[in-house]
Amino acid sequence: MPVQAAQWTEFLSCPICYNEFDENVHKPISLGCSHTVCKTCLNKLHRKACPFDQTAINTDIDVLPVNFALLQLVGAQVPDHQSVKLSNLGENKHYEVAKKCVEDLALYLKPLSGGKGVASLNQSALSRPMQRKLVTLVNCQLVEEEGRVRAIRAARSLGERTVTELILQHQNPQQLSANLWAAVRARGCQFLGPAMQEEALKLVLLALEDGSALSRKVLVLFVVQRLEPRFPQASKTSIGHVVQLLYRASCFKVTKRDEDSSLMQLKEEFRSYEALRREHDAQIVHIAMEAGLRISPEQWSSLLYGDLAHKSHMQSIIDKLQSPESFAKSVQELTIVLQRTGDPANLNRLRPHLELLANIDPNPDAVSPTWEQLENAMVAVKTVVHGLVDFIQNYSRKGHETPQPQPNSKYKTSMCRDLRQQGGCPRGTNCTFAHSQEELEKYRLRNKKINATEVLKQRGKLFQVQMEFQMQKTVFPS
Repeated sequence: MPVQAAQWTEFLSCPICYNEFDENVHKPISLGCSHTVCKTCLNKLHRKACPFDQTAINTDIDVLPVNFALLQLVGAQVPDHQSVKLSNLGENKHYEVAKKCVEDLALYLKPLSGGKGVASLNQSALSRPMQRKLVTLVNCQLVEEEGRVRAIRAARSLGERTVTELILQHQNPQQLSANLWAAVRARGCQFLGPAMQEEALKLVLLALEDGSALSRKVLVLFVVQRLEPRFPQASKTSIGHVVQLLYRASCFKVTKRDEDSSLMQLKEEFRSYEALRREHDAQIVHIAMEAGLRISPEQWSSLLYGDLAHKSHMQSIIDKLQSPESFAKSVQELTIVLQRTGDPANLNRLRPHLELLANIDPNPDAVSPTWEQLENAMVAVKTVVHGLVDFIQNYSRKGHETPQPQPNSKYKTSMCRDLRQQGGCPRGTNCTFAHSQEELEKYRLRNKKINATEVLKQRGKLFQVQMEFQMQKTVFPS
């Protein structure tokens, strides 16, 4: 029976015995399917297949090279050279260059703190999506044909994400928000804010979840009447624009009637809030892409939900909407952005490397790369990731911003579950939960002070209004 794979942040320990990798007993060995297991556990397998996906291990385990890229991250002694027997000297040279590129890139995953093989990557120069894609690349076994196919696809994915990050680094968040909602309105749709939009969608679902078929006018009127007590600004026009957004997303089955308005019925697959909301969010992301806007999962979560808890949800939608042509279009968009800014970091030098990565076929059934193609792809992805990190550290104002404590009444008022259960937290200082009793007490006290200060401010404003009113009465007696 297959074993359940570990979380992606637990890449520094064996997912079978849970021991942290080392250079003696628990040497990390990556398989062709990109799962990495310690050599001791591999030798104990009853059948020669990956314990996670049952992929057959075609190469002798003693011949498979140790994953030095992972070993260097746990502070182990890594030799300068590891003998690997390939067909000829040329293949060996290509392999050595590609392997060195992966090892250099892996250093961006070097954990600053953590325990039990869990990496704490909070202060990394790379964003979480970049870290995750890099972990995928680091776990590829380059001496296996399937491993090389996976590695070259991982390199393409890293390159595509790098372009997106560079475009995001050049954008103004305030201007981005205005441009997004302008693009949504230009298509006859509207977003009414996180809370109001959620209630409007739930009311649409309430009216249609039993399979009812209503005219647009009746549906809009029903939602407005139910929404008005909580949101007095609700109007037939604004709710009509929300319904239009769902119509654009093909959520309705429309029945035309002679000399009467059409009837709208929710398709069966969208008769739950989660399914309807996902399609609604995907439509807004699609509109943003059509308008040439690049928005990070964090920004999407904040814009559509008013919090940062929906980053993974938004990332999955973005990934699903990506097409093989998206990468090449993004490279063109980046070129235009750099022309507009003057390109002080000389990022234009990355374009040939990005174009090389964009030309890689992302199809899993694509032809296996040659050793030369593998080397070129690894050199290209190393160059563009280094370029991104250099820009963030030396040219981007966002890179030097220190995260401020969130003005949230629930911020760090309870202990972190990951820290308790796994001994380490992948979010580090960005975690919204406390990592020690001292931190817990400190933020509870701070939140009490913030709440008290807010009350005093409100009282002060009320007192000021009352004083102004009294002065007006004195100057202009009735």
